[in-house]
Amino acid sequence: MPIQLILSHYIESALYRAEYEKLEDGIYSGRIPFFPGVVAFSSTLTLCQEELQSTLEDWIVLGLKLGHPLPVIDDINLNQEPIIEPLDTL
Repeated sequence: MPIQLILSHYIESALYRAEYEKLEDGIYSGRIPFFPGVVAFSSTLTLCQEELQSTLEDWIVLGLKLGHPLPVIDDINLNQEPIIEPLDTL
């Protein structure tokens, strides 16, 4: 599976687990269990979902760059070293 599809599936699977709540002041909050610090707040549910996705994407990129362990979602383990095949195999 190409890396783009793996990453897209990982993000979709994580967002499927997102939990949203309307707070007393009317603001929506969103979080994803097992993804510490991935939270979002916004005035509408749609904007909160968009902000949560953006936060998740940044969190993943930073985690990969810094070598932090990322949660395994739907058997997708982004912590493994990628297998890079030579160009002549294409």
